[in-house]
Amino acid sequence: MQVTRQRRAAKARILDRRKFRIAIAGAAVLTVATGGIAAASPSSLFGDHQVGDVNQNGQLVSDNQYIKPVGDRLLTEDGKYMGSTVSPDGRYVAATSTDKNVVLQIVDLSTYKVIWKVGKAAGVDQKLTDGSVGQEGPTYSPDGKVLWLPETNGLTRFPVNTDGTLGTPTTVPLPKVNGNSALPGRSAYSADGKTLYVPVNGQNTVAALDPSTGAVTKTWNVGIAPREISVVGDKLYVSNEGGRQAAAGDQTMTSYGTNVPADGYKGTSTSGTLSVIDTADASATPATIKVGLHPTNIYRSGSTLYVANTNSDTVSVVDTTKNKVVQTISTQPWASSTTGYAPTGITLVGDRLLVSLGRANAVAVYGVSKNAQDPARYIGLLPTDYYPAAVANVGGKVVVTNTRGVDARGPALTFNAGPGTTPATGHGTHSTTGSFTRFTLPSDKQIGKYTAQVYTQNGWDKNNVKEATQGKAKAVAIPKRIGDPSTIKHVFLLVKENRSYDQVYGDMLQGNGDASLAQFGAKATPNQHALATQFGLYDNTYDIGTNSAEGHNWLMQGDNPEYTESSAGEYVRSYDTEEDVLGHQRSGFLWTAVQDAGMSARNYGEFEYNEGKPANGTWQQYYCAAKSVGQGGDPAQLTTPDLKGNYGSVIPSLNAISNPLSPPFDLSIPDQYRYQIWKQEFEKKGPSGLNMMWLSSDHTGGTADPEAQVADNDLAVGKIVDTISHSKYWKDSAIFVVEDDSQNGADHVDGHRAPVQVISPWAKHGVVDNTYYSQLNMVRTIEQILGAQPLNQKLAAATPMFDAFQSKPDTKPFTAVPNQIPLTEGVGTPPTCGLDTLGKTGAAAAKVNATAAKKTAVPAAEKAVAMKWHKWSENQRFTGRNARADYANPEQMSRWTWYQTHNWTKPYPGDSKIYAPNDVPGGAIPSAADGD
Repeated sequence: MQVTRQRRAAKARILDRRKFRIAIAGAAVLTVATGGIAAASPSSLFGDHQVGDVNQNGQLVSDNQYIKPVGDRLLTEDGKYMGSTVSPDGRYVAATSTDKNVVLQIVDLSTYKVIWKVGKAAGVDQKLTDGSVGQEGPTYSPDGKVLWLPETNGLTRFPVNTDGTLGTPTTVPLPKVNGNSALPGRSAYSADGKTLYVPVNGQNTVAALDPSTGAVTKTWNVGIAPREISVVGDKLYVSNEGGRQAAAGDQTMTSYGTNVPADGYKGTSTSGTLSVIDTADASATPATIKVGLHPTNIYRSGSTLYVANTNSDTVSVVDTTKNKVVQTISTQPWASSTTGYAPTGITLVGDRLLVSLGRANAVAVYGVSKNAQDPARYIGLLPTDYYPAAVANVGGKVVVTNTRGVDARGPALTFNAGPGTTPATGHGTHSTTGSFTRFTLPSDKQIGKYTAQVYTQNGWDKNNVKEATQGKAKAVAIPKRIGDPSTIKHVFLLVKENRSYDQVYGDMLQGNGDASLAQFGAKATPNQHALATQFGLYDNTYDIGTNSAEGHNWLMQGDNPEYTESSAGEYVRSYDTEEDVLGHQRSGFLWTAVQDAGMSARNYGEFEYNEGKPANGTWQQYYCAAKSVGQGGDPAQLTTPDLKGNYGSVIPSLNAISNPLSPPFDLSIPDQYRYQIWKQEFEKKGPSGLNMMWLSSDHTGGTADPEAQVADNDLAVGKIVDTISHSKYWKDSAIFVVEDDSQNGADHVDGHRAPVQVISPWAKHGVVDNTYYSQLNMVRTIEQILGAQPLNQKLAAATPMFDAFQSKPDTKPFTAVPNQIPLTEGVGTPPTCGLDTLGKTGAAAAKVNATAAKKTAVPAAEKAVAMKWHKWSENQRFTGRNARADYANPEQMSRWTWYQTHNWTKPYPGDSKIYAPNDVPGGAIPSAADGD
């Protein structure tokens, strides 16, 4: 294989990493030097650097950014931070966290150390049964003696000790209403401290509580999904992230059972509001103030409120003496894109307004005056760590709470997912971190220098987005300008599930792999290995999401909106936000961007839920139908009443382009069936400009065993490429194969590193490409080919994968490689069409069947616990009409996979025995099932 980039020597990598010493809680704190960084072009900014590498620009993270924050950093490794609050005396910060069974952390700002941890994890200072946390941070009482923690179905009240630690908690439940959990947002005390006001996000209400007893004394109906409350005298100002309630004639989409005014084409909400409650007039209906989309944080300064409109990328300035918006501040610092900065936290330092921009890893600074109507003046940007969610002024020091710290660079995780493999230990996406950064506000001149640094770290360059040359350009594979002609007319995006690079390609010695981590290597994935050999091996490409809830958003939106980021502590309103309008950015989706460019699109299950599945079809039936059609049988077998789906999307624009016969995620349907459904339409109608498909079998957890499911997925990919490459459309096609995330595998470089394929006559063949890419670069490449405008600033800054393509096509087709693992391995009830014998007959076939049967057998001593797991699996939505990706708790899912693939003969690595589901040590993230 030709190597396109010279590899950096291993010794150089090690020395480079030694230059970076992060401050773990309780250890020395890193102080980041001041000063700007010279701008670099996006193409040279990342080069062949890997996630975790450090250079003059900072530390590289998985979403095309460097981080090098101003001030002091306190890094923690107990999960990512969801929200925070400062104690009234300014000494402590209380922060909610998730992903590591630690739900609450207290930081002493005088020592800059974590002094108290609450949760379900081993080693915490205080155990708490409920492992959920709300979208917002906790609330201190005005005297600092009580702390309220928001959780799924209520609040937990902690007495606060004089040293900042917490006493014995009391649970204050808030009952479900019409099946909806309370999901409290950020609470606020009345001016006299006698009432606690709670935005009940899941029920579209605000509740008044007696803080001494927890009794609800009054409830008001407000807008949709209330998040925060600001108290101004007798009035409560409530941010409603879903905006106003729907009225007759509105086009709507739903969020957690509520009809939300929406744009059906772009799939986004169209309203954001503040509700104004007059607590002195019990009979008064709350008033409404229109603000921007998805209002979250409210910051009060006297009679002025600053409201973060997270999806509009603005801040509304509200004069409470008039109850009206008197100005709107743009938080869109880069001229090339107006979308996707995610303003959230707000504070004031003197006459400087600070707004955290989550997706820019920065705090924006504005000059303001006491008169709310005086126009705000943009000063510049200050760099932070990864995804700043909150910002506070603590005695003149600015304290920033960064949700993702330094990315998933925490302790290594152990995985096992394949028969006959040893446990794989390495980086994982759930090795999440969080951080605090603090600094004294620099001078305006210094802020100007830091602004240049932020631009460089985000890859913002004036030449990122170039418009077409009006017919003067020659067609090339990847045009330099948006709208110029491409030699590629048909793009196929195949979305798979959850595998890391090393887990699949670690055994390909020509790349930067670790063979010991290759749990689904060449035997399980012969097609992916063959494709990487023929079309190129990409060994420095990263998925961005922690899990599927995030991963599909990054692919379809080029972003994971704040709503999904902040829901990660509970995942009750939604997990995957395909059907939740509040999880969608205002600029639309990949398919709408392509359609806006005048191109066609077609969808085969991606970004859909599974309600359209018929009631009676079994994995065995789908398998047999696909097998028969593949051998020349009647295609009508695919659409018998037991098998014919009627799938679609609640997003009208996606529903309009979706094949109703093509299943989304459902592990009771093999990918061989998805391939055949797609093939029938492809051969009859040909492809669209953009063709999206969800191939989910490599998620594992379904009818066949994990190894067989991965083999099924691999064979489907091989057959799709085979079909396209032997068709008349091959000469002007490009196929991108990507995982939605890489959460269920270890990697020696980083947990976000994932296997991808770039397949086309125009793709470079036989290369090992070490260039840093992420899903953003892949999505931007698709947009560039099809002439679509970037959906947001992340995509606008992403460089298309120019180096992955060549100027002359190589039209040699690809021939699918037969699977080497029986696709029916682990299937308890054999299909009527027979077991998969890998094409063997006679004694050889019998040997294949005997080996597969041995893998399925459960020892007598473990049959009882295996039955408990079987019952558990039936409730995890792996299959059926309500199938959901990642519904199961990850720790349980890991053991379920391990026990199956080791024939119920070995405990999971680190466990003393084979556990029943309810006995498994705590989960790594809240499961969607926990909310049921």
